[in-house]
Amino acid sequence: MPSPLFADHPAQPPEPGAVDALISQTSRLRGEVDAVRRDAAAHDDDPQQRWQRALCDLAMHQLDELKAQFGQLRTGAPATTLTAPPAPAPEGAAPGSEEDTVFDGSFTSDAGAAYGEAPARTGSLLTRVGSAEWNLLTDEVSWSDELFQIFGRARELGPMSLDDMPTVVFSEDQSRLQAMVTDCLIDGKPIDGEFRIVRSDAKVRTVHMTGEPVLDADGFTASMWAVLRDVSELRRSERAVRESRDSLERSRQIERTERRVAVELQEAVLPPWRGSLRFAHGGPAPLDVAGHYFPAASTGLIGGDWYDALALPAGDALLTVGDLTGHGVAATSSMAMLLGALRGMAVAGIRPGALMGHLNQLLESSGQPALGSAMCCRYDPVAQTLTWAQAGHPAPLLFRDGTGRPLRRPEGVLLGATPAVAYGETETRLHPGDVLVLHTDGLTRGVNALDDTGVARLLALAPRLAEARDAQDCLRSVLEEFGEEARGDDACVMVVRVGS
Repeated sequence: MPSPLFADHPAQPPEPGAVDALISQTSRLRGEVDAVRRDAAAHDDDPQQRWQRALCDLAMHQLDELKAQFGQLRTGAPATTLTAPPAPAPEGAAPGSEEDTVFDGSFTSDAGAAYGEAPARTGSLLTRVGSAEWNLLTDEVSWSDELFQIFGRARELGPMSLDDMPTVVFSEDQSRLQAMVTDCLIDGKPIDGEFRIVRSDAKVRTVHMTGEPVLDADGFTASMWAVLRDVSELRRSERAVRESRDSLERSRQIERTERRVAVELQEAVLPPWRGSLRFAHGGPAPLDVAGHYFPAASTGLIGGDWYDALALPAGDALLTVGDLTGHGVAATSSMAMLLGALRGMAVAGIRPGALMGHLNQLLESSGQPALGSAMCCRYDPVAQTLTWAQAGHPAPLLFRDGTGRPLRRPEGVLLGATPAVAYGETETRLHPGDVLVLHTDGLTRGVNALDDTGVARLLALAPRLAEARDAQDCLRSVLEEFGEEARGDDACVMVVRVGS
């Protein structure tokens, strides 16, 4: 029965508690392997015990790597795919035979990409670990069958001497191999390092080598014994982890930069409304205006929503809110273009219905096609009338004498949906003390697009709005009702109170 450490797991990331349990199991298993290793080290003069100790060293090294991968999963960093250890060789198959191991990679002359070789699919753990001994007194060399398999070397060619080894090693790694061997033979230091080889079939592999000198009775080096492990797949996986982490960090930096640019652009375009909109020529009582923008909770990106209030040269006022599809710099820049055109046409005296038609034509012919909803109101403070048009947008909510209701919507389709469409207008008379709430649908829709209770919740604020001192106080009531909840899209709201 396979160990639960290596049981098959679904593709989705494991729960943090499950990862902690795997880390604990790995640590416990490593301790057990270490105990076996110490027992083998007590009989190091026996070649069989020496081989057992080397295998324990490799197993502990692999468990350390596995624990590090689990740690990456726990911290949320991208991690390599964890696979089960190879199954035992089929009955009757020789260890290291081609039935157990299939190498599928291609040689690349790019040394910088040498760690990207294709993984080897193994049928036995021993097909990835081999041993060798070089006798300095007799010049005899012995290789295990597994080492021939790792190097892709035909057995009839015999094992390679220490002088022949560099001929299959990458030129960049030859000095590293030479230093390891020299330190072992001359200074008696243990070997622990890696180098890359090019096999006879032109496939590149990465080999980790651990070894030590074998001393004679006089304490001189008689031979060098080593264990070599094919770590190509492991190094490929580690590189994939690094590249994934680097890519993730680059994506985060791009997202932060895009958000900063979008915020700065939006703040430069949208007015920080909180106060009075005064009319030209010292006319009637000003409008009290307050506005607020809500970014999307899911992405945190700034979108194409806007609100605006503008005193016009003719003595009346423009009130508008709108929403363009998308998020980020593209949506914000399109919003800025549309809002600039809207302001210019309003200053030129174009009526709301015709203004919506021009915006639709502008958006429909834009180089960055998008859809948008908008509402444009023109308030005459002398006649106290509100003339407005809309393009697929929620109607303004009118609050009067402690009750609220949506205004009747004129005809109008989404901006950018179809060319050459006419937009209707409707007119409503306002009274001193009336409160208008203009908003985009992201405010009342919430996360669930089918949830249409938001407008009812806004209308239920009527008693509180009737008692509010000013527009900012009204806006505060709206924020208390909607400000803390998650929403699937960005939104904005503007509260306008008619002066008395």
